[in-house]
Amino acid sequence: MPVSPDGIVLWQHGVFVLNYTLVFTWIVMALLTLGSWLITRRLRSDARVSKWQNLLEAIVSGMEKQLKGITRRETVRFMPFVGTLFLFIGVSNVLSVVPGFHTPTGSLSTTAALAACVFFAVPLYGISETGFLKYLRNYIQPTFFMLPFNIMGEFSRTLALAVRLFGNVMSGNMIAAILLIIAPIIFPVLMHVLGLLTGVVQAYIFAILAAVYIGAGIQAQEERKET
Repeated sequence: MPVSPDGIVLWQHGVFVLNYTLVFTWIVMALLTLGSWLITRRLRSDARVSKWQNLLEAIVSGMEKQLKGITRRETVRFMPFVGTLFLFIGVSNVLSVVPGFHTPTGSLSTTAALAACVFFAVPLYGISETGFLKYLRNYIQPTFFMLPFNIMGEFSRTLALAVRLFGNVMSGNMIAAILLIIAPIIFPVLMHVLGLLTGVVQAYIFAILAAVYIGAGIQAQEERKET
């Protein structure tokens, strides 16, 4: 059994490779696009709202409260990015209970790409909030000699994000597969429920950490302006 969906290649021509990671990533993206269109195509502002709109508003409201509690500021700028991370990872992990589905987050290349998005989002949000030069001063605080260590910290944080998500998803899938082989009658339903729970939890943790890094980057700049 392949550890990662990267190892299952469907088509290859030269340097171009079509594997399970790409295919199932496109499937998740298509499902999210279709689902968002179906839910939002008939949004209403009166009392006669659909159950899907109520569910959507509850999810968005919950995300906004979480982000506001973490960043201590208005969430309209962070919500699209962090919310997309949560939905993509959450849907990918939840669909892992579907027979034949290989979750893209079980690939280190996918988790590395998601972590890279956070890596670039942190300075972009910080620069947009405080300015380019002021943000760069953050890397030479408290002295210029801290520059290489601060840069190393940024890369190690990105690596930790990627490896944490990949390791948790991969280990969960491996444990589930082993238990199903040992006791195929007793464990299937239990493991499906556990997979749903852990999948949502991992999506939540990844999104929260992304929000924490963005909020911490901006907060550090504001504290220096006040001192």
